[in-house]
Amino acid sequence: MLVLLVTSCRHTTPSLTARQEIIVSAAVSLKDAFTEIAALSEKRTGMTIRFNFGASGALQKQIESGAPADLFASAGSKQMDELATKGLIVPGSRADFARNVLVLVAPANDARIRSLMDLARSEVKKIAIGNPKTVPAGQYTEQTLTRLKLLPELQAKLIYAEDVRQVLDYVVRGEVDAGLVYSSDAVNAGTMVKVVAPAPDDSHDAIVYPIAIVKESHQQPAAKQFIDLVLSCEGQSILAKHGFTAIK
Repeated sequence: MLVLLVTSCRHTTPSLTARQEIIVSAAVSLKDAFTEIAALSEKRTGMTIRFNFGASGALQKQIESGAPADLFASAGSKQMDELATKGLIVPGSRADFARNVLVLVAPANDARIRSLMDLARSEVKKIAIGNPKTVPAGQYTEQTLTRLKLLPELQAKLIYAEDVRQVLDYVVRGEVDAGLVYSSDAVNAGTMVKVVAPAPDDSHDAIVYPIAIVKESHQQPAAKQFIDLVLSCEGQSILAKHGFTAIK
């Protein structure tokens, strides 16, 4: 497993503002890291942070429908770009804060699969991926399988999950032979799964996580404070601990 180092970050100072609450709609792959960052924020400022974790595409649709949210953190640029085009995020508030790696995982005790190409073997029956319609990891997976000329052959084996954490759960429980998730998810799963191989860097779009303030937020200064903490040295260290890589 690679050791992930943060090369640069912002510095923040605690705020003494009155107690506030913000709602953060965030990609489910951020759950562990953002929960830890939120605990740090609440300890310092007293601000309450409520999360709505899910697939980035589903969260995007919720925001478009007027669901309450002060911040949106996506696992892909596409979803944030579409919200920006519709004027639903605050101009100038957007920041890219992390990268990730797409990896092939299998149950810890399964030795059959040693590469992405092994997915085409006849004994491999079920492969879990995020639904490409709403899950960025599924979109990156579809790009990878297309680039490797595997998608037509594997189509009948694919099991679509609602988000990347459901993919991981399928693999952990042995309900599928393999799955494609983010490196950060594999890190948080520990020994319950094994990482078989990363997807080639040039087989899919760059996996970049942007965060921005939602235009209808009534807590924009507090939302900006959370963004600053995510971009700070402490926030970036927490993200690195959970398997994310720094934005260079």
